[in-house]
Amino acid sequence: MRSLYVRIVVVTLLIMMTSSIIAFIGSNLYYQHILKPSNDEKNTEIAKDIVDLYHAASLDAPAFFQKTAKLSYQFYVTDGNAPGTFYGEDFRDQSISPEIVETVVNGSTYHGIANYPSTTFVTGFFSNELTNSIGVPIDIDGKPHALFMRPNVKQQFNEIHILLSVLLVFTILLSMLIVFFSTRYLVKPIRELTNATKKIAGGEYSIQLNQSRKDEIGTLARSFTSMSRQLMQVENMRQEFVSNVSHEIQTPLSSMKGYANLLLSPSLSEEDREHYLKVIESESNRLSKLSKQLLTLASLDKDNGLIQHEPINMTQLLQNLMKQTRWLWERKDLAVSLEADDVTYNGHEELLYQAFENLLANSIKYTPPGGEINLFLHKHHQGFRFIIEDSGIGISPEHQEKIFERFYKVDASRSKEKDSSGLGLSIVKKIITLHQGEIHVESRTNKGTTFTVILP
Repeated sequence: MRSLYVRIVVVTLLIMMTSSIIAFIGSNLYYQHILKPSNDEKNTEIAKDIVDLYHAASLDAPAFFQKTAKLSYQFYVTDGNAPGTFYGEDFRDQSISPEIVETVVNGSTYHGIANYPSTTFVTGFFSNELTNSIGVPIDIDGKPHALFMRPNVKQQFNEIHILLSVLLVFTILLSMLIVFFSTRYLVKPIRELTNATKKIAGGEYSIQLNQSRKDEIGTLARSFTSMSRQLMQVENMRQEFVSNVSHEIQTPLSSMKGYANLLLSPSLSEEDREHYLKVIESESNRLSKLSKQLLTLASLDKDNGLIQHEPINMTQLLQNLMKQTRWLWERKDLAVSLEADDVTYNGHEELLYQAFENLLANSIKYTPPGGEINLFLHKHHQGFRFIIEDSGIGISPEHQEKIFERFYKVDASRSKEKDSSGLGLSIVKKIITLHQGEIHVESRTNKGTTFTVILP
């Protein structure tokens, strides 16, 4: 299995090799087009200066060129007729065409360095060949000769080429060591993230990562830590949800089991039997309602906002809702009113009906007999605003932010209602959210509550 560490090392080494090749090619081009012509021009000036120096010296030709060759130069002197004389370090290749010699003897300058054939490698500067030299005319003993000259590169670089080789090897080895260790430094936090991932997969969410880095690894570590905390919150919510569901189911089941045992008593009166059966029926209805709400929440969570949209006459929907619940609010002698514009909205009719039904049912449940409930429906931009206000028992400020949480029950005065599961407002919130809307609550204890729904 290829680890990230190996991948980074391989990629880095490939980059080094590629860079070296590109640098080598660039150096070669630089030498061929810039350095080589400049080197030819410089050595041409040196060759002419040597000719002037010879003419000014009192030495004969052999002695002069032998002494000058000790200054790291190589010479070849010929008159074009007889074999010439070499001075200094031997040329590796001493061949040169007679035509070139004749041209220089006749007064022309030979630019062998500039005209040396271009090769892939920068070898022209180091090629110890007679053709890779500068040829200038010179008079020796009153006769025209040709002087071919080139610097003795071997002697000039003899002392440093070993140092350059050692430096090159050391640079390569040092670069490789730096790559290995720096890559390990880069991969270390990723390995820590990998271990943290395994811990999270095993259910351990309290992890500690180094978040002080300012680079992408630090950003990833901070995001990962934030994710682990959110997962911990989700896990806590899940455990709390399971606990709440178990509690809500266990209570009616225990009640039903207890009354069912009482029904087995042979001395039970008919009146008590009827009462116990009604209690069992009530508890079974409560359990059925809880089951239905849980299924509704699960369905809404699964939809994840992908719900059908169709034109809905919201005014007609609210009128139907009031008719359906009329027996509830008339039984408590509540005054219920509706003030509505003619509003048509694209949404999910059944879900919106359920949301408004839950809100109205809550108001009816927690409004004392003789109170009033007012419903308002008005156009708002491209959507509408729905307001339901009651004169009920109200909600204290510390509870208002939590009433949309699942299974949350405000206080004893509310939780004493046997059919209250704490899921109604959670369902409302979810439905409104799926419609890209928002819901707000304003309430004062013993003064009443107002819910405002805005759908875009």
